[in-house]
Amino acid sequence: MNPSTPPAPAGRNPWPIAIVSYFIIFIAFIAWFITFAMRQKMDLVRDDYYDQEIRFQQQIDRVQRTQSISTQINIASDPANQSISIGLPLEQAARSPSGTVLLYRPSDASLDRQFALQIGADGVQRLDVHAFSPGLWKVRVQWTINGQDYSFDKNIVLKRPAGA
Repeated sequence: MNPSTPPAPAGRNPWPIAIVSYFIIFIAFIAWFITFAMRQKMDLVRDDYYDQEIRFQQQIDRVQRTQSISTQINIASDPANQSISIGLPLEQAARSPSGTVLLYRPSDASLDRQFALQIGADGVQRLDVHAFSPGLWKVRVQWTINGQDYSFDKNIVLKRPAGA
């Protein structure tokens, strides 16, 4: 062996390339995930969601006041007539309640609708929902009688009539 010849290279070490490649892939994944997360539609149930949370105690009081008559309240959908009927106890309906009926779609706040509460002499109000999208809806009825506030919620599923 000649002492003046350099030794033959043993080969390249793959670890530096592997470590750098790993970090590049990791950073690319994080950048993709952040971009994906930022583009997701985050639709709150209501635009004033946080303001509603502050007034939540008032809602708790309304619901507690309503519990004694909740078995007499009827909210039902009628797919054949494409309507929702809201029935209050006759003793409450006779005292001319004023209030609102809110139908909101938990999956899409742009579909929410609000109506004035107009209970008939029979204690029932019927709402035409033929233009509403089928699916899950939450019906919230809030009314006032002699300065006392009441509130009742019920989930309903709107369906298209058979053959439609």
